[in-house]
Amino acid sequence: MGVSGSGKSTVAGLLAGRLGWDFEEGDSLHPASNVAKMERGVPLDDDDRRPWLLTVASWIDEHLDRGDSGVITCSALKRSYRDLLRRDDVVFVHLAGPDELIGDRMSKRSGHFMPPSLLASQLATLEPPAADERHLTIDAGRSPEAEVDEVVERLGLARD
Repeated sequence: MGVSGSGKSTVAGLLAGRLGWDFEEGDSLHPASNVAKMERGVPLDDDDRRPWLLTVASWIDEHLDRGDSGVITCSALKRSYRDLLRRDDVVFVHLAGPDELIGDRMSKRSGHFMPPSLLASQLATLEPPAADERHLTIDAGRSPEAEVDEVVERLGLARD
């Protein structure tokens, strides 16, 4: 979880690969109307995000029902969003870094529907996980491999 540009896709893909787990890019689950809105530089609101979050929750439930492990990316910016996704076996990994670093990353990437102009709205919306939420906060200012190493170590994970 985290704002756009925090490294979710890169870290999640590496983590899933290392563990042999299923991986889903949560952005690919957005309805076309959400993608079009973001491409126009318009921030999503709670009503826009709800159907997407329910789709992400369905992916999680399908994996849990089958007993499969997986990694899915999702900004999960607000506690209320995380409440829709929260399950006993779900850990939120919050990639957090300085606004300048994330803005720089966003300005350098190409082919993504989320323009750098929407970073400010994501930062304004972000409610970092609270102490009572099952989560890790990871410094997004390091190499993706170092971030994955920390997640694996702190959660005591091993390849399935």
